[in-house]
Amino acid sequence: MKKAAIIGAGIAGIATAIHLANKGYKVEVFEANNYAGGKLSEFWKDGFRYDAGPSLFTLPERVEELILQSGKKVEDYFSYKKLETINKYFWEDGTKLEASADTETFAKQVEAKLGEPKENILKFLKSSKEKYDLTADLFLTRSLHKAETYFNKTALKAFSQIWKLELFKTMNQANSLIFEKEKTVQLFNRYATYNGSSPYVAPALLNVIPHLEFNKGAFLPTEGMFDITKSLVKLGQDLGVIYHFDKKVEEIIIDKNQNKITGIKVKDSKKEETQTEELDFDIVVSNMDVVHTYKKLLPKEKAPEFLLQQQKSSSALIFYWGMNAEYKELDLHNIFFTKEYKKEFNALFNGKTLYEDPTIYIFVSSKHIKTDAPEGCENWFVMINAPHNLNDGSQDWDTWIKKAKQDIIKKLERILMRNVEENIISESILDPRKIELRTSSLGGSLYGNSSNNRYAAFLRHANFSKTKGLYFCGGSVHPGGGIPLALSSAKIVGEMIEKI
Repeated sequence: MKKAAIIGAGIAGIATAIHLANKGYKVEVFEANNYAGGKLSEFWKDGFRYDAGPSLFTLPERVEELILQSGKKVEDYFSYKKLETINKYFWEDGTKLEASADTETFAKQVEAKLGEPKENILKFLKSSKEKYDLTADLFLTRSLHKAETYFNKTALKAFSQIWKLELFKTMNQANSLIFEKEKTVQLFNRYATYNGSSPYVAPALLNVIPHLEFNKGAFLPTEGMFDITKSLVKLGQDLGVIYHFDKKVEEIIIDKNQNKITGIKVKDSKKEETQTEELDFDIVVSNMDVVHTYKKLLPKEKAPEFLLQQQKSSSALIFYWGMNAEYKELDLHNIFFTKEYKKEFNALFNGKTLYEDPTIYIFVSSKHIKTDAPEGCENWFVMINAPHNLNDGSQDWDTWIKKAKQDIIKKLERILMRNVEENIISESILDPRKIELRTSSLGGSLYGNSSNNRYAAFLRHANFSKTKGLYFCGGSVHPGGGIPLALSSAKIVGEMIEKI
């Protein structure tokens, strides 16, 4: 039986392991941490449970298809529910908007609260669906680095209607043309942050993202976001996948004469003095950030510097707050907008710093999962966008974090008209430095490269290598970051590797 090694137990690595197990490979996953999931992990503190990373769940069928193609029943592994309210939005002037999952209702809500004609909302969501239908099969299920991707009916259909994709407009330009109200533009510009980009630079093609939430739906696993990780790890183990935790891969071994993978070098990540062990494998798939894969695991190989040096996505600063009160004003997902959106993105991508009046996202899973917080309490995941860590000492993160906490608290207290600070009884903090340390993502960038370029989709590293037997999956390679795209990368890799 041929053997495959997966480097990293992020969600893409977990899914790739399932694909290869189903193809007959003996699969082993090597994870430097003592837990699976990468960014999609969880932790408990002071009686509160927190999903540590991604908090929005779309396209649940990507998880279901992994289970079904493995010959298993979905209900034996995974369950989720569709959200009736997707988001609650708050502005400094007192404006509040509840975004219903029903598109007609949502359009009426926007018209009533923001003054935006409902026809504009429905027109936009129809356009978002058209963009998705034209590009999803092309960009999300195929390699952009294979010629056959561009010579089929799907590609020809997309090319024949390429004008609908608005490739030569930025997201903000496109949204400013269709919407009449500044707040509506801001609301839909926010979707650029779903892959760590700026709406003032990223292409309007990113307007496919709202389609996933409003037309297809937003969901929540019944046991929290980490249940995606737990369910797929269990599925893999039931298929024979072996997980090695606290095992750090030091090098990918290549036979230069045959230009092929022969194995990996591994050591115990908890013991620096541990001897490195060489293990033989026929296939190696790296779920590690592609930059670190080349710099750390393939130091003797020529790296594709042009691709690796593309602008990185934004990162995040997250405060996990245990609150000794309930806030009926909040729902599962909540957004508190800045007054000056463009200045915020300018600070992130040009100034490489935090903005003084950040847009705040609060995720409160205990609204739906009561066991995530003690009775009468709530678990707040409070996130603001942050630049990735430059690792050159120019960013004073410790000072920035202290100031950001006070800026966030003051903003929330102004808008909610409550003493938020006095309700915080537990706190943990995650910043770009820690994100990089825990997940090996360069500078803590959440999505690898940003999409601040109309050609960004073509500037991601391919899912395969010129070296036989070496493949790449995860958010730093094609098709990009986020749970659905990470699962897509795993599927692309799975289809590239021959069944045995």
